[in-house]
Amino acid sequence: MPHQIRFIMVGGFLGAGKTTTLARLARHYQQRGLNVGVVTNDQATDLVDTNSLRSQGFDVGEVAGSCFCCNFDGLMETIGKLGDDRRPDVILAEPVGSCTDLVATVVQPLKRLFEAEFSIAPYAVILKPSHGSRILRNESGAGFSPKAAYILKKQLEEADAILINRIDELDPAAVDDLAGLIDGQYPGRPMLKLSARTGAGFEALTALLDQQGDFGRRVLDIDYDTYADGEAELGWLNSSIRVSAAQEFSMDELLLDVVGRLAADLDRQRAETAHLKAIGLWEGFFGVANLISRDCPPELSLPSNCRVREFDMIVNARVATDPDVLQTAVTGAVQAACTAVGGRADFRQTQCFRPGRPTPTHRFADPAEVV
Repeated sequence: MPHQIRFIMVGGFLGAGKTTTLARLARHYQQRGLNVGVVTNDQATDLVDTNSLRSQGFDVGEVAGSCFCCNFDGLMETIGKLGDDRRPDVILAEPVGSCTDLVATVVQPLKRLFEAEFSIAPYAVILKPSHGSRILRNESGAGFSPKAAYILKKQLEEADAILINRIDELDPAAVDDLAGLIDGQYPGRPMLKLSARTGAGFEALTALLDQQGDFGRRVLDIDYDTYADGEAELGWLNSSIRVSAAQEFSMDELLLDVVGRLAADLDRQRAETAHLKAIGLWEGFFGVANLISRDCPPELSLPSNCRVREFDMIVNARVATDPDVLQTAVTGAVQAACTAVGGRADFRQTQCFRPGRPTPTHRFADPAEVV
């Protein structure tokens, strides 16, 4: 049999921990002597995840400007480029966190059109505890409209396995409560409890992903009007900035200050944050600060531990608010944080918009077409 690439896609809502999970998986497979390629995905360019993974030394390709499902050809082209020097043994794919219906539009096309080239791993979807528990309970204060909550529920519905992440941040009773909610709404679905940050539970995850079988068959019955409206609820911002000052300052502290100021501003406006990330890059150093929801504190997820006079910063924000409001908030937070260290912010490029209606390249949803 010709060499097959193991295709591992890990889904989940914005802020679920997909990038941290993929980085840990990439290190695991590299330690096994395998050649690993990572493919990230975003509705725009200047993606924090891509820069973060590249800074950690991984071979990363990016499908920008549309989701995997709407740019399947771009996904295949990106995978091909990752194999220019050495054919990957494993491809780790991170889809856009507001996307669903990926079994019908990504997994099934791979199985149907490229069967000889790829071996498909179980499709695992990460549950984000902060929003997931509120949405699965149908709480009125879940932070997102029912149409946006519809996306998270559909992501879980099509999963071969559901991963409860961030168990290091939750008490055991909260983890058990989440597990009960999942089992009640998706009975019999394989479920793993893990921490992408600490590695707890990852042996079970890699064992799951090593399984051979007929995966990716849970094709959704999905209302694309509701799906499109749910995505369009989010303001989407990617911005690249050069930060400079006359005196040295802590890059980590400034990143955390930007995220903290922005979190406070959005909270005052009652704008629910799906995910907010800021990365700083300078001469081989990098740091990442993020916020995953309105009810969680900002955190420095990857410290650089360096002092600088200048660095490049990328901010990604996914918030349930008008894009113009979001851009004003980001600009104000960045400028205020830079002023606080006696510096300045030069905005180089900003993209701010609402995602458009998803239009898949392929969609194999008829039972006769599912393989």
